[in-house]
Amino acid sequence: MAIERRPLREQIKDELLERLGRGEFASDEPINENRMAADLGVSRTPLREALIALEREGVIRSERGKGFRFAPMSRKEFLDLSTIVREMESLALRLSDPAFLVSIAPRLLAEARGFPDPRAAYADLERHDDAWHETLTSGCPNERLMDMIASLKLTMHRYERVVVGDQDVLERSAAEHERIAECLLGGDVESAVAALKVNWASGSERILERFDRERDRRAAVEPTPS
Repeated sequence: MAIERRPLREQIKDELLERLGRGEFASDEPINENRMAADLGVSRTPLREALIALEREGVIRSERGKGFRFAPMSRKEFLDLSTIVREMESLALRLSDPAFLVSIAPRLLAEARGFPDPRAAYADLERHDDAWHETLTSGCPNERLMDMIASLKLTMHRYERVVVGDQDVLERSAAEHERIAECLLGGDVESAVAALKVNWASGSERILERFDRERDRRAAVEPTPS
């Protein structure tokens, strides 16, 4: 793990969230602190500090005498996360300089229209969508807010990658992104915020539909308790 000029516990936390988002840890998987510390090349003290921070965010759970484990995924948690990130990105947009938003609107519109396929593998859509939203909120001066958005999005990607899978084909939300950019181009931030919320709601609904189908599929194949 590369070392940066930030508290080590924060670097470890971000690294764990990245790996979680890539699907490297299973839901409800117990955490072997010695093995994880060795894998990351750090001592157990900053690792434990990072795990405690992730526990406060609901990503990890601890049980007395049993240590830490990754929290199981639930439909409610994903809905809660998407609602929080939607409101945070809306706030980031409102905090941005309106003139800056007008200046980046042509780029946002071009990128919304420039992605070649109406349907693509989820991994490709994730990269494109993340980059687009990062540009959208890049004028927000509140660094703490932006850090929180980035952290929560990594947790959301954990759900998306497990429920959808990198290679599953999904429809992209080009028209929704275009609408946001068009509002900004006209200097109408509040309409852009409304369009952003529509984008988040529809995207979350697509993931939740997959979540429900996967839950129903597992229920159908699991043996009924006698």
